[in-house]
Amino acid sequence: MSIFVGGLWVLVVICALLFVYTRASIPSSSDVNFKQFQRTYLVIYLMAMAGDWMQGPHVYALYDSYGMTTHQIEILFVAGFGSSMVFGTVVGSFADKYGRRANCILYGILYSLACVTKHFGNFWILMIGRLLGGIATSILYSAFESWLIYEHNKRGFDQDSLGTVFSHAVLGNSVVAILAGFVAQYFADMFGFVAPFDVSLSILTVMCVVIVFTWTENYGDTSSNFYQSFSNSLHSIRTDPKILCLGIIQSLFEGSMYTFVLEWTPALTPHEPPAKEIPGAKALLEAHGDVTVEGHRGAIPHGLIFAGFMIAIMIGSSLFKIFLRVTSVESFMRPVLLVSAVSLLTPIFFPGNQLIIFSGFLVFEVCVGIFWPSLSTMRGKYVPEETRATIMNCFRIPLNMIVVVMLLQNLEMGVIFRCCAVFLVIATLCQQWLYRYVQHTSHTRQI
Repeated sequence: MSIFVGGLWVLVVICALLFVYTRASIPSSSDVNFKQFQRTYLVIYLMAMAGDWMQGPHVYALYDSYGMTTHQIEILFVAGFGSSMVFGTVVGSFADKYGRRANCILYGILYSLACVTKHFGNFWILMIGRLLGGIATSILYSAFESWLIYEHNKRGFDQDSLGTVFSHAVLGNSVVAILAGFVAQYFADMFGFVAPFDVSLSILTVMCVVIVFTWTENYGDTSSNFYQSFSNSLHSIRTDPKILCLGIIQSLFEGSMYTFVLEWTPALTPHEPPAKEIPGAKALLEAHGDVTVEGHRGAIPHGLIFAGFMIAIMIGSSLFKIFLRVTSVESFMRPVLLVSAVSLLTPIFFPGNQLIIFSGFLVFEVCVGIFWPSLSTMRGKYVPEETRATIMNCFRIPLNMIVVVMLLQNLEMGVIFRCCAVFLVIATLCQQWLYRYVQHTSHTRQI
C-alpha cells in the first residue's frame, strides 16, 4: 500500500472523528425557513464547486500529455490568472449592478466553454480555455457569496447562522471535492485525462438550469456605473484598514494556494517513474499508456492525492467550528497562517522525500480548510453590502498578480515554495495587526 493510499485512510478516520464531535457538541438551527434557504443555496454552490474541482487533479497532467513543456504549462496557468485579474475583475463586478444570480449563470456558461477547449492539443485553443476559466473563477469566488449574504440578511435570519452556512459550505465543498477526486481518477483511468472535463461540463449545465428555477435575483448598488462602483470600492479599501488588511491577507494566502496548485504535482513526482524501474513494466506501459504499477495514469495517483487534500480541508472546516467556540476568528487565524507557511517549506528541506512532503502539503490543506470559512466570516463583518462583489474582485487583482509574476519568471520549484512561505509569513503579520486593531477598537468602544 502506497503512502498516498495509507495517508488517505488515516485522514478519513481523523475527519470522521472530528465530524462526529462537532455534530454532537454544536447545536443546529431549528428554523425551517432557514434550513430550506440553506439547502437551496448549498445545492447550487456545491454543483458550482463540483464543476471546478472535477478539473483540478488533471489540469497539469492533461497539458503534459499534449506534449506541453513545463514553461508552456506555466504560461497557460499565467493566462488563467491574468484573465481573472483583468477581465474577471470587470465581469465579476457586474454582479452588483446587473444581478448576482445572472452572474452565477454566466459562470456556468463560461466554464463549460473552457471545458470544451480541453479536447484540443493546440496551445492557443487551450489558451482560450484558460482565459474563459479565469473569468469564471472570479465569478465563482465573489457572486455566489454575495448572493448568499444579501438573501440571508434580506430574509431576516439570525446573523450567527450565516457562519453556519459558510461552515456547511466548506464541509460540503470538501465532500464534493473528495468525490470529484475519485470520479476524476476513474474517468481519467478509463477514458484519458480529458474525460473529467466532460463530466465537469455536464455538472455545470445542470447547475445553470437549477439556478434559473430556484434562485431569485438580487443586486448591490444598481444606480452606479462600473467606474463609480469601482471608485467606491477603492475608497472603502483605502479608508477602512480592516478591509485593506483582509485584502492583503486574502491576496497573499490565496496567491500562495494557487501557486501550490501548479507545483504540487512536480513536487510529489519521483525523478524516475517507478513503473519503469520494475521488470515487466515496459509491456504494461506499451499496452495501457502511461500507467503506474498501482493502475493509474501518470507517475503518481493524482485523483487519490487530490482526494486526500480535500479530506484535509474537511478536517480544517471542522477545526474552524471548534476554534470559533474558543476564541475569535481574528485570533486563531494568526497561528493558522504561520503553520501554513512552515508546511510549504517541506519540499525545500526534504527534497525527494514523498512522505514528508505529502505530510506537509496535507497540513497546508488543513490550514486552507480553516482559512476559507474564516475569511468569509470576516468579510461578512467588514465588507459593505453595496459594493461587496466589486470589493471581493478587487481583492483578487493583487492575488492574481502575485501568481502571474511568479510564474512568468520561470523560477525553480524550490524558489517558488520559498516565496510562498514568505508571503504567508507576511499574511501572518497582517493578521496579527488586524487582531490588535479589532481588540483596540473594541476596548475603545467599551470605554
